[in-house]
Amino acid sequence: MKKSTLIILTLFTSLCLHAFDVEGIDPNESVVYKTAGETELKLHIFNPEGHKASDKRSAIVFFFGGGWVGGTPKQFFPQCDYLASRGMVAISAEYRVRSRNKTTPKECVKDGKSAIRWVRQHAAELGIDPNKILAGGGSAGGHVAAATATLDGFDEEGEDLTISARPQALVLYNPVFDNGPGGYGHDRVKEYWEAISPIHNLDKDTPPTVVFLGTKDELIPVATAEEYKSRMESLRLRCDLYLYKDQVHGFFNIGRGFYEEPLQDMDRFLVSLGYLEALK
Repeated sequence: MKKSTLIILTLFTSLCLHAFDVEGIDPNESVVYKTAGETELKLHIFNPEGHKASDKRSAIVFFFGGGWVGGTPKQFFPQCDYLASRGMVAISAEYRVRSRNKTTPKECVKDGKSAIRWVRQHAAELGIDPNKILAGGGSAGGHVAAATATLDGFDEEGEDLTISARPQALVLYNPVFDNGPGGYGHDRVKEYWEAISPIHNLDKDTPPTVVFLGTKDELIPVATAEEYKSRMESLRLRCDLYLYKDQVHGFFNIGRGFYEEPLQDMDRFLVSLGYLEALK
């Protein structure tokens, strides 16, 4: 690996993992959704107060950031806790990464699709409406979330492909959604970048999307997000883009001091689609 690439990767990972102050924020339950070799992957589930299996609530599955190399599902525990307080079942998913599992971005996407598919398959016992399952994520986790909604292929062998892995909407924080030449991670996916890059696989079925990005993001250019929005809108699809002045990569994490505004903007987006009730 080139030295410059290693420096960028290290910066990317450290920014994604900055200061997750999640002490005392715990899921209601954690369940294994997939076993890959000797690795058990879990979904950490936050339920609304009084939630019952007979409910049919909307749900969202978040994927953590970390450059497909590291990261922790605890990153999105605060967002999950908040959304559960608003009446949504919110889930933070584990997936395989290079540092722990010696995997590539392909496996990250496969696990993302497996997670959405598992939640949809078990919607009745989870108290979820199978037609109201969303995906979200930050940075490389934003890539995983976007991939579940845009990419063909990258399905785990042996899964029931009649169960859709496509979410009904996307919530993306400084996402890696351009893996083309010049885009983040191209050197690691260059043999198959056209198949795994979300911006290059948008179609008329891509779900409504909201993107949150800082104007001083060191890794994801504003122009990339604007191009994503433009391509979505050329297909007559909804893509809301929030640009936060002077914010850098990972700004949305609870320990970075700019947590509330993107949280409120996410809330408004979900209300507008009918997945949350409006605040009174």
